[in-house]
Amino acid sequence: MDDKLLRIRHTSAHILAAAVLELYPDAKLGTGPARDNGFWYDFDLPMPLKPEELAPIETVMRRIIKEDLQMVYREVTTEEARKLFANQPYKLEKINDILEGAPDENLEGQPSKPVLSTYRCGKFEDLCKGPHVSRTGEVPVDAFRVLRCSNAYWKDDESRPMLRRVFGTAFASAEDMAADDRRRAELDKRDHRELGKQLDLFSTAPDWVGPGLVLWHPKGAMVRYLFERFSAEAHQLNGYQLVYTPHIGRARLWETSGHLRQYKDMMYSPLDIDGDLYYLKPMNCPFHIQIYNSRPRSFRELPMRLAEFGTVYRYEKSGVLTGLSRVRGFTQDDAHTFCTLDQVEGEIRHALRFSLYVLRSFGLKNFKAYLATKPAGNKATGSDEGWAMATETLRKILVEEKIPYTIDEGGGAFYGPKIDLKVLDTLDREIQLSTVQFDFNLPVAFGMTYIGTDGKEQRPYMVHRALFGSAERFLSMLVENYAGAFPLWLAPVQAKIVPVTDKQNAYAQKVKETLQAAGMRAEADERAETMQSKIRDAQMEKIPFILVVGAREERDGQISVRERVKGNLGAVTIKEFLESTQKDRDIAKPSKLP
Repeated sequence: MDDKLLRIRHTSAHILAAAVLELYPDAKLGTGPARDNGFWYDFDLPMPLKPEELAPIETVMRRIIKEDLQMVYREVTTEEARKLFANQPYKLEKINDILEGAPDENLEGQPSKPVLSTYRCGKFEDLCKGPHVSRTGEVPVDAFRVLRCSNAYWKDDESRPMLRRVFGTAFASAEDMAADDRRRAELDKRDHRELGKQLDLFSTAPDWVGPGLVLWHPKGAMVRYLFERFSAEAHQLNGYQLVYTPHIGRARLWETSGHLRQYKDMMYSPLDIDGDLYYLKPMNCPFHIQIYNSRPRSFRELPMRLAEFGTVYRYEKSGVLTGLSRVRGFTQDDAHTFCTLDQVEGEIRHALRFSLYVLRSFGLKNFKAYLATKPAGNKATGSDEGWAMATETLRKILVEEKIPYTIDEGGGAFYGPKIDLKVLDTLDREIQLSTVQFDFNLPVAFGMTYIGTDGKEQRPYMVHRALFGSAERFLSMLVENYAGAFPLWLAPVQAKIVPVTDKQNAYAQKVKETLQAAGMRAEADERAETMQSKIRDAQMEKIPFILVVGAREERDGQISVRERVKGNLGAVTIKEFLESTQKDRDIAKPSKLP
């Protein structure tokens, strides 16, 4: 986001707050930063803010913009600030945060000395560092919009009050906003949550099962089976061994790994079993370490690559749960490689190449790589020297593999730096998928050893790797990337047979059985509906082929083929249809990397 757009959006957030305060004088103000996709402001209101009440807010905002009020900056003393915001408890708390040196979310850099400053437009004054445009009239009156509202905890802390977050967006011109409107319409059309319902892929039952816990329907499960099957076969061809591990583990396991120290906020509360505490696993790595440690190891067994489709559980806050892309229970296609120091570069390179190979097999071609470095403060384990060595190793491999990358400062795991691969989908959105991590800490924590060539115990190194990220997120990405119209080999139903009348139901069944015997995923629609209705429903399900069978087709032993994009292709025999679709029905078999 360039500086001009940042200023427009930040000023729009202030104008939003001024409008809400004018309409609801008792409102308590939270914060309102600018973001890449717009802006938002949090409010504590005496009543719920309904969607239909957004239009009046936008009307007042439009008036404030037209008034062309000056945005006046001033620095204030602590006493002035507390007096100015005496009736605004969240602002008073923010003042204390600033004075105590807490990071300000509206600033990219922090001042060496705490400064209290405000911006005023008309009668409205807000605690803020900026930046802003000089006058409200610089916000294009025809290029902003109040979008929606939702709930958000103050400071994202579930123990704090629930506020009402109002979202908006603003642009430098009406043309830019129109382009964004088109993009939003395309996003809505591809939203995996809506397509998930339409295509009957998955659902959630928050009141019965719990929020963020996914129920995979048969069609969604079929897509998952197909991409997991390909991945499992590719893993075995490329030197990985498949394992399975439990869903819970003793507290001791997570204390030793460091998760209870560094990751506890993301873990579920413990289970008391026979007087001992157990935790749902947030990651698979400590279990794979236990498999390694189950007996003495020799250098001849290394590298050892263990892979698992393991379901893990993380306590994501309810406000951030989103369809399949942000959930509390998900299945990682996890792998952990144990190797010698001499092998570690080759294993990281292999994990990176393997990840790109599998993802490209699904038609994903554009990626961005990020090198995530040591987290700040006490959020990391291990020595500075170890972190420097591990980070430089990852950087060297990215350079040698000719993969452009961006530094993600402080974004590493607590046990080591990592390379994150983000795929660019058809709308150029970055979606986090694969990660490759260099871990020099957990082998030490768990006392891992192997007998080296000299007959003495040596310490192995560890490479963590998730490929799809999770089955849930990968499906959400596939649904949105293909707008629900999966390629033939990945479609849960590849062909729907539609009889013209119920007199052709028996023939439709025969066609279905013939296709299924040839390995095609086919269904026959024998509902008491019209042919036109059945065809329309199949089109809504985005099924690649609709095969219409009437009296003539039954007589001639044929099917009338309608393809999802090309439309009516005419009548052919079942054998001809199977032969013409053979190439596209099956994904290429996995191969071994050179």
